[in-house]
Amino acid sequence: MAYQPQFKVKATYMRGGTSKGTFFNIADLPKEAQEDPKKRDRLLQRIVGSPDVYKQQMDGMGGATSSTSKAILVGKSTVPNHDVDYYFCQVAIDKDFVDMSGNCGNLSSAVGPFAIKEGLVDNVPENGVCCVRIWQANIKKTILCYVKMENGMVKEMGDYYIDGVAFPAEEIVLEFAEPVDPSEELFPTGNLVDDLEVPGIGTFKATMITAGIPTCFVNAADIGYKGTELQVDINNDAEALARFEVIRSYAALKMGLISDLKEAETRQHTPKIAFVAPKSDFTTSSGKEVKADEIDLHVRALSMQKLHHAMMGTASVAIGVAACIPGTLVNLAAGGGEKTAVEFGHPSGTLKVGAVIKEENGKFIVDKATMSRSARIIMEGNVHVPAGTME
Repeated sequence: MAYQPQFKVKATYMRGGTSKGTFFNIADLPKEAQEDPKKRDRLLQRIVGSPDVYKQQMDGMGGATSSTSKAILVGKSTVPNHDVDYYFCQVAIDKDFVDMSGNCGNLSSAVGPFAIKEGLVDNVPENGVCCVRIWQANIKKTILCYVKMENGMVKEMGDYYIDGVAFPAEEIVLEFAEPVDPSEELFPTGNLVDDLEVPGIGTFKATMITAGIPTCFVNAADIGYKGTELQVDINNDAEALARFEVIRSYAALKMGLISDLKEAETRQHTPKIAFVAPKSDFTTSSGKEVKADEIDLHVRALSMQKLHHAMMGTASVAIGVAACIPGTLVNLAAGGGEKTAVEFGHPSGTLKVGAVIKEENGKFIVDKATMSRSARIIMEGNVHVPAGTME
């Protein structure tokens, strides 16, 4: 019995933070995929296993969740003073599109180690810390990824734990330099808090911010939640998910990300919708008890129309920045006042994020946002792709 002809593409499957994705050196992609974005998207979709009407991605590398339906392209940088260009591709699971409107902060931690492995970084130290200068090409921002080297190799194993990941690894520090350009609006509406009117659902207080990734924060209590919810509390509720998507769509409109509500259907990666609540005791998805005095606030966020099992890295940047600006809903949920960092609770545990912010002429300027993640190569080799995929 003969198999249909297939071709091979060199790939590396990696975990970065609480996400996983298939990484490609751009130079290893078929020439037509390098030159034609539509053919590139078809290739990545087929590799990940989308679009899949069964929402399982059974015939590809994806794991049928927003945290695993990802493809990452990395190549030698064309931007001065950067080592690599990094393109993040959020592949829709059951729909026919690839969203490149934002970044994945979790997988940003794996870009540095991958770039070193692929020989894309010059002057890598034999021992010590290598700072990989990443140009995030989707959003045109700089990310500094600090990777520990040992005997000429990336040190992957360590004792640093991330809530949401079962095993420890070596800590990787990320600095998001100027996550919002000083010429851009950190708060696209011009307000720290807005009234977001959602026809048929209600009007809510909202903080809409563009740091890390465009994000709309609302108060958990205003939409009927405590802020301590786990995935099972929301993702099994079709009505709740539909309501969140309507709120997200109206937030996208108010933030100026779309000009028509229907555009939100093909812009699922941005903005994110998140809800916040004051600190309280809670139980994580692993059964761990977290006391109120261990955190500053609760945050829950949705990604690709599902409650995230932990917290997206880019949304963590938005949380860190918003928390450090007095008067935002995030800051108020954390107790208000001046802050340089917060520890927030999410479904899998807690995470500490921080930001360096200054105010000039009444405008907030974000110098950098920071967080720690870890990363590990899971598999490397060749992905087999059915012939005719890019036709």
